Amino acid sequence: MRYRTFAEPDYDALAALDLAAQRHADPGFDALPDREREGRLSTRLPALKFYERSEHSFVAQDDAGGLAGAILAQHVWQGDRPIVLVRTVLLAPDAPAETAAGLLHATVKSAYDTAVYEVHFPITPALEVAAGEEEAHVTGRYAVCHLGTRAGTAPGERLGPGGPGVGKSAAAGAEGGA
Repeated sequence: MRYRTFAEPDYDALAALDLAAQRHADPGFDALPDREREGRLSTRLPALKFYERSEHSFVAQDDAGGLAGAILAQHVWQGDRPIVLVRTVLLAPDAPAETAAGLLHATVKSAYDTAVYEVHFPITPALEVAAGEEEAHVTGRYAVCHLGTRAGTAPGERLGPGGPGVGKSAAAGAEGGA
């Protein structure tokens, strides 16, 4: 497996990889509303152009030249220090088990090479082993608040009143007014 940055000639393959990964993760993906399908895809043209320039996004290319995976990450200024934030890891359904670890390692190395000493990423099943190999510290899970109509169809376990988690959602807490 070869890990490398990507460029415009890879865009179509990245979009196909993203779609295959979404369909593999959710067999009902094609039946979702258009807006939800679009919201789950990470490879629209503006995003690819952005992540191509990020210095921290990579693809995993197999020996036949196809893409087995991709990691989309960016540097973010936190006000007192920079971090690298991983948006997503895309894996082909038949990607070798070490693909996610190789992609995360490429991002960790690129962060270190640019004097950024924190890489933040969601602990997904694909990244769990990779997190251990990189000796990551788990400080919690990763949550996303989807605002508007996507909240009803967004992926992941829903926390708060509408889901199995505990505690109040921010929206429910705001209902009391200020």
